[in-house]
Amino acid sequence: MPSILPETTTPQAAPNQAPNPAPEPIAALRSTVPATRGRQLVALARYLGGTEVHTYAFSVAANVILSLFPFIVLLLTLCRQVFHSRSMESVVGDMMHSFLPVGQDFIMRNMQILAHPKKGTQVFSLVMLLVTSTGVFLPLEVALNSVWGVKKNRNYLHNQAVSLLLACIVGALAMLSVAFTAGQQTAVSWLFFGHTDNLAFRFLAGSFLRVVGLLTSILLFFFIYWVLPNRSVPARAVMPTAIVIGCVWELAKLLYVLALPLLDFQSVYGPFYISVSLMMWAFLSGLLLLAGAHFSATRYTLRLARQAEREA
Repeated sequence: MPSILPETTTPQAAPNQAPNPAPEPIAALRSTVPATRGRQLVALARYLGGTEVHTYAFSVAANVILSLFPFIVLLLTLCRQVFHSRSMESVVGDMMHSFLPVGQDFIMRNMQILAHPKKGTQVFSLVMLLVTSTGVFLPLEVALNSVWGVKKNRNYLHNQAVSLLLACIVGALAMLSVAFTAGQQTAVSWLFFGHTDNLAFRFLAGSFLRVVGLLTSILLFFFIYWVLPNRSVPARAVMPTAIVIGCVWELAKLLYVLALPLLDFQSVYGPFYISVSLMMWAFLSGLLLLAGAHFSATRYTLRLARQAEREA
């Protein structure tokens, strides 16, 4: 997969001298990307049409589906056995209704059963979540390294550590979102004197949940763009892209939900249509994430090149 950044040549090391695999600092690179926005979009379309990009996106999609259900079980278990909060448990269901494009009731009903304290699935869910999270972030790291011109990926143990860090970040973001939303619903319920079965309360609660979901999505994209590449990437280079991709992802989800009746997966896959629908959505999300990484590297490298020209 071609890199946005120009390839850097490392001088051949002496027989007794180990080569230095560290990438050249971004600020020292010169851009080879198209200067006009139209050409940048054409380059982005060519990038998304590459077979390697589709391979990465499908790999991420498969592991996202494998990690989704243990992740939901873990959230429900934390709400029940750690925080002992029924309101937080209810918010988890509301958040899954907001994040998942299809089969929300079916999934949450079965996850509630799996999260029952007598089922003994909590430890297994945690182990599976740790294993599958590596499968999510490993292909993303390879793809982002390629975009940012990094030729050497992290070793296995280093990748495991970074994947574990990102998994913890995702879990922390999810729990903070649940806690804030549950607290907001409790406060608004108090303001309404417990009369929550009305249009005003549902509007406020639903609006706050969507805002929290959007902020969570933006932060998730930001940490992936910032932490995963095996080089130092400035936060200012990826934060604008994370904001845009987070908003576009929410809009794309609405369009995908509207398109599901036209796709009619149920007539082709029968009772497995929910898994297929989730897999396709995860694949499209992976493509969107990689598109954002490509675009952020393009724009930031072009900005550095123009800045260098002005200083010359």
